[in-house]
Parts: sequence; C-alpha cells; structure tokens
Amino acid sequence: MFHALAASTRRDILRRTIEREQSVSALAADYDMSFAAVQKHVSVLEAADLIIKRAEGRERLVRANPEMIARAKALLARYEELWRSRIARLDDLLAEPPASQSERTEQGD
Repeated sequence: MFHALAASTRRDILRRTIEREQSVSALAADYDMSFAAVQKHVSVLEAADLIIKRAEGRERLVRANPEMIARAKALLARYEELWRSRIARLDDLLAEPPASQSERTEQGD
C-alpha cells in the first residue's frame, strides 16, 4: 500500500478518484506521460486495493476504494501514536535534572 502511495502521480490519481469516478483516458489527459504509463500507475493502485477499476463499454472507470483508504489512515494513526509516545518519553528523560557529581559517585559511576 505504501509503495503505491510513494509516487506523487499515484497520490494525485487517488485524490482525483476520491472526488469522482473517472476513466483512465480522462486521468491520462492531465499528465505529461503516455497513456501506458498512466495505466501502469493505475495498475499499481489497483493491486494495492486503493482503487477499484471497472469496465463500462470500451472505457475503464476508476474510483477510490474508501475502505482501503480508511485502513491506511488507521494504520498511519497507530504509527503516529507510537512515535508521539516515544518522543514524549524522550522529552521526559531529557527534562529530568542531571544527577549531581556526588550522586554519580554514590551510584558507582
């Protein structure tokens, strides 16, 4: 999932398909790259289940998968909570006054 989100073009495709379902052709029209390159980006997002692609006649329509986006958001929130907790503990350790010379000598340092 995070590999799929690593490329700015794929993040932009995802953003655009959250707003509304679009054809791969319509998506490709806004990028300075080949249609095949945009199709590859769409394929990476589809493999990560971040988008859903369906056929309608000759067109391939793409829309974001809100369920998978919610899962990614929840995972990132857990990581954020973990790191904030670690940083808070580090802040607490750094805020403690340093031991005096006599305390270090008594402790055998």
